Amino acid sequence: MVSSSHPAASFAGARVLADGGNAIDATLAMAAITWLTLPGQCGIGGDAFAVVREPDGRVWTVNGAGFGPDGGTREFYQERSAVIPLNGALGVAVPGAPAALTALHAHGASVALAQLWEPAARMAENGLPCSAKTVTDAQEALESIRADGGLASVYAATGAPPAVGQRLPQPDLARTIRRLAAAPGEFYTGEFAERAVAMLRAGGAPFSGDEWAAGAVVAPEDALTGGYAGVTIHQTPLPTPGWMVLQQAALCDGALGGAPWLGADAIDRMARAARLAFQDRFALCGSDGSGMREVLDPNRIADQRRSLESGPQQRLSFSVAGGDTTCTVAVDAEGRAVSFIHSLGFTFGAKITVPGTGVVLNNRLGRGAYLIAGHPNEVTPRRKPLNTLNAWVATGTDGELLALGAIPGGDGQVQWNMQLLSHLFDHGLDPAEAVSAPRFTVFPGSDADVIGSPDELRVEATIPDHVRSRLQDLGHRVVVQPAFGAGGSAQVIRRDARGVLSGAADPRQEGIAIGVD
Repeated sequence: MVSSSHPAASFAGARVLADGGNAIDATLAMAAITWLTLPGQCGIGGDAFAVVREPDGRVWTVNGAGFGPDGGTREFYQERSAVIPLNGALGVAVPGAPAALTALHAHGASVALAQLWEPAARMAENGLPCSAKTVTDAQEALESIRADGGLASVYAATGAPPAVGQRLPQPDLARTIRRLAAAPGEFYTGEFAERAVAMLRAGGAPFSGDEWAAGAVVAPEDALTGGYAGVTIHQTPLPTPGWMVLQQAALCDGALGGAPWLGADAIDRMARAARLAFQDRFALCGSDGSGMREVLDPNRIADQRRSLESGPQQRLSFSVAGGDTTCTVAVDAEGRAVSFIHSLGFTFGAKITVPGTGVVLNNRLGRGAYLIAGHPNEVTPRRKPLNTLNAWVATGTDGELLALGAIPGGDGQVQWNMQLLSHLFDHGLDPAEAVSAPRFTVFPGSDADVIGSPDELRVEATIPDHVRSRLQDLGHRVVVQPAFGAGGSAQVIRRDARGVLSGAADPRQEGIAIGVD
């Protein structure tokens, strides 16, 4: 079974499984198709992460986060701006996605990368019909798109955004996909790397080129693990916030199963746990591991649980921002499972392309690094900024596969993944019920560009009036969003005791789950 946020990607993954490929093969095929179907959310120039559960129960991850530039000091950026810009060369980190995908392929694929990516190359060559989501993204970023020749030639050829259904040929990107499949290392040390670094340096970014070469190697890592409702949760390691999901799970374990599903007490507990996680992230955590072990220390978790149970805690104000990301999940006949997520940062990333390649570059440095002296996430030469992406796999007491999932949405991700875990393991919801359930989001979070916004609890309108009223009585500043208006596009597959798979794609976007017999 596979699930993604666009039918073309899901069909690509299902076709690979039907032809005898495994879940890693299916994931790689879906990733390349989403570069075309959801170009505002992901691309070759972004970052990518995966959690893989093998048929023997072993779990490993790939970590596709890139370094900041070798000359990227806090003083360098402060001389130019109050924050690291989100658009343009200064916001870019070395893309980690190509290295992550290469590592994923090298450690378990059964089909050649060129074969897996050729369908995407043909789609890019011929032009895929534009989706409503891409039209919306192009409208949102239109001014910046017009300023970049590569983006403008695809998404604003007439000066206006494309229409739904309009074919968008990308011959430069088609050539890049084929070259990357044949020689992935060239992205970091060959002609592509030279072209990218030269363009970024011309744009004022302090890249040396050595940090690009250093980003070429990604080795499998152990997953972070924690428990929830008797289940083991395997998460992506730093610089992702997978630990934040595990922290919230530890703070909520045993407190939600007996409470009414999405009642005020359950929402209050999860919201306050999320606030603690964001406060800890901002105060303590950097991509080098500092702070994470302290945050997850069982004694500290016990203290925080007591504080949650004694009433509202002190709140700090940092704002959660949305994000443009997409994810896929896949399970093959052998029980191998892959939860995968990739992103450009915000919509169309830094909104610049490497000339002649069709590759849009991320804005992860601008989004994730702080200009705060002495902070563990302070921008520093060749430091990976903190990331918002995370993915998970859940296993049972004997290592058997139970479920896997992920959800896009910036700092909403760590909150909504916690909600998915509660839906699935506290209340026994099936994947379709879990991904379509009413969603709530605490603001603030800790994105670098939006620190200081007012404290809010945003809830979708499908959460009943009496629950919202009770949340206000509990001290939350409740802001109502439209039904299905919170954002995110969750993907979940669950395996029952008989070995039967069920899966679902979030109705907030246009994805589908497909099972293959």
